[in-house]
Amino acid sequence: MNGTTTYHRTSDVEPVADLIVDIHVEVRGEFGLMDDPFYAPDRYCERLEGYAARPGWEAVVAYAGDEPIGYVFAVPLDADTKWWSSEKEPLPAEYTAEDGVRTLALNEILVRKQWRGSRGKGAAQALHEALLSERQEKRVTLLVNPLRSGGRLKAVYELWGYKQVGCQQPFADSPVFASMMRDPLR
Repeated sequence: MNGTTTYHRTSDVEPVADLIVDIHVEVRGEFGLMDDPFYAPDRYCERLEGYAARPGWEAVVAYAGDEPIGYVFAVPLDADTKWWSSEKEPLPAEYTAEDGVRTLALNEILVRKQWRGSRGKGAAQALHEALLSERQEKRVTLLVNPLRSGGRLKAVYELWGYKQVGCQQPFADSPVFASMMRDPLR
């Protein structure tokens, strides 16, 4: 990332929704995923709207000048969260007890091709850290398809300090994801 990169934080999805969906289609299309109904724009919009409707949702969009680089968005897990309910093997209740301030769920991070770095260093990591830099939660969780990119994507998250804590399939048409946790948040 260079000195001309700017980060725009928002807790209002409306001004960034079209941009987020456009980047989703571009990036996922590069990986041949747009034929999978789970990644279809309408299904993606449903998930985005659902995440953004929750208290504490926030997105960070990175730009190089006027050109969007990518985005990240997340939401804190509240006491009524369903986040942990899809685990293949239930985790201990004390591990999954949420209160709206304990755990941040990183829902999505995507970077356009020309800004992707190698070995997990680059725009994605900078976006990730920009989001976390102003969050108050104690830990952050995410889901990653461990089969995608021959496991390289999961390995990047491990380089960033995440550890796998389980596996889950949160939607009937979604892949089985590795559940990962970074504790502490920073």
